[in-house]
Amino acid sequence: MPDSTSTKPRQLLHLVFGGELSDIAKHEFTDLDKLDIVGIYPSYAEAHKAWKAAAQKTVDNAQMRYFIVHMHRLLDPVEEGPPQS
Repeated sequence: MPDSTSTKPRQLLHLVFGGELSDIAKHEFTDLDKLDIVGIYPSYAEAHKAWKAAAQKTVDNAQMRYFIVHMHRLLDPVEEGPPQS
C-alpha cells in the first residue's frame, strides 16, 4: 500500500502538440488530421523539453507551430485560481 505521507511531486499534466498554421497571425491549423500530438508530460519542464525538440525539427517551415497546453488548469480550474489577464 502506498505511503500517503510521501513527498511525491504534484502531477501537473501538460500536452504538447503542433501543426501547420493557415495564417501565422492566428491559431488555426491547415489540416486537423495532420496535427502532431507529441505527448502528455507530468511537468512543465518535461513538456518544454519535448516542445523545444519538436519545434527545432520543423525550423525550416515558417508555418509550423508547437504549443504547450496546461491540462492541469483545464482539469482543475478552481485550484489554479482566477485567470490571469
